Amino acid sequence: MVLAGTGVGVYEWVTSSPSPRGPEPLHFRSRPDLAPPVVTIDVPAGGTAPGLVFLSPSGPGQPGPMIVDNDGQLVWFHPIKPIPGAAITAATNFKVQQLNGEPVLTWWEGQVVIPQGFGRGEYVIADTSYREITRVRAVGNGLAGDLHEFLLSPQGVAFFTIYHPVRANLTSVGGPRNGMLLLSKAQGVDVRTGEVVFNWDPREHIELDESYVPASNIEIDGGLYDYLHMNSIDVDTDGNLLISARHTCAVYKIDRSTGKIIWRLNGKKSDFEMGDGAQFFFQHDARAHADGTITLFDDGAGPPDASLRSRGMRLSLDFASMKATLAEQFLPLPSFLSTSQGSVQTLDNSNVFVGWGSEPYVSEYTSDGRLLFVAQLPSGFASYRGFRFPWVARPTGRPSAVVQQDSSGRAIVYTSWNGATEVKSWRVLVGDSAGSLTLSTSAPKRGFETAIPVGAGAIFVATEALDEQGQSLGQSKPIGI
Repeated sequence: MVLAGTGVGVYEWVTSSPSPRGPEPLHFRSRPDLAPPVVTIDVPAGGTAPGLVFLSPSGPGQPGPMIVDNDGQLVWFHPIKPIPGAAITAATNFKVQQLNGEPVLTWWEGQVVIPQGFGRGEYVIADTSYREITRVRAVGNGLAGDLHEFLLSPQGVAFFTIYHPVRANLTSVGGPRNGMLLLSKAQGVDVRTGEVVFNWDPREHIELDESYVPASNIEIDGGLYDYLHMNSIDVDTDGNLLISARHTCAVYKIDRSTGKIIWRLNGKKSDFEMGDGAQFFFQHDARAHADGTITLFDDGAGPPDASLRSRGMRLSLDFASMKATLAEQFLPLPSFLSTSQGSVQTLDNSNVFVGWGSEPYVSEYTSDGRLLFVAQLPSGFASYRGFRFPWVARPTGRPSAVVQQDSSGRAIVYTSWNGATEVKSWRVLVGDSAGSLTLSTSAPKRGFETAIPVGAGAIFVATEALDEQGQSLGQSKPIGI
């Protein structure tokens, strides 16, 4: 079931209700608790950057952060528990970041509030063994972290978005004098101390009439007027902030010390002349780069003069002439419109990785727009953003194994280790007791779960994960046949 939000640039979220669309989720004998969606490869990887693909699928079945390889094979999946009373529980914005100079996994998890399409939850930080380090929460009475952004700065400050309703005079946009504004604002919290170091309220700087969302949307959105819909925060090279607002179709450069707007890019009050093809509509994920360019995801799903397809884009800003020029665009194949969400990531080798938001795809391109890779979630699924990162991890727990008989009565051991990235092969150990196991056979790792026949006469079986050099990484618990 698809639940639509704003009448302009409709938001879509998929519930966890059963749905006939798409293939059945993956099932593993060694991990029956996991049921992630199938990922298919439409364009096989060729010339892609090193690393794994990071998704946060929302759709029928289990929600949770998910890592797959270039073949679409599962590497790690972490189902999150449904929140009682919530129509939609989700994880979003799953990525690798740095905290105290070390790589960490981060994601938001919580309740998606519909039909407005914002979140009430908290941000998880986990280490390279998937152990939770801490959770970051919004600071303020009744406030909760929103799903759209969670950015760790090199100084250990977490920047994120917060949505909450406030009373406001909406007559300037044709609404009631005593109306309800769905305010989205930015907060920065020191991860170590929990102290608020940045708090930005857009009402002090952005007027309601900058919005492209009409007052008629107040009825659609449950009596709330979402004039801004902030969806990304980035730290620019000078330390100031770049903020994207979906409903004003604008990106704002914010003075981090004063909160004042340094410039507006696009929208009704742009400080830049927008060159041919440089205009964007209902965008997401605006990022600043050391070469002075800005990347963003142009949903294109908005006003009548919006583009006919979504795209990733890179803009060059000329501050002498105050003109924005389209430097490069990254187009879907075939053409389509994403009604919401989306991301554009510049990789270390200059490739560009695009997550298509409400459309169930992720793609990788060369820096000049040549398509290198496409992966697809099932119909009815979405991933708020999609990324590629190098990632090496070893879980704290043991590998999992289970023995079942095939149709001929032969014993097969099925083994996996959720999240272990260094496993290249498996040993099967057998014996008369759990304490006296010896090598029986070995096999290369095949996907998430490897099936290996067990020789006749074994009473106890265990599996041992090996790395590329044949060194042991971990061993499952012995199991009786």
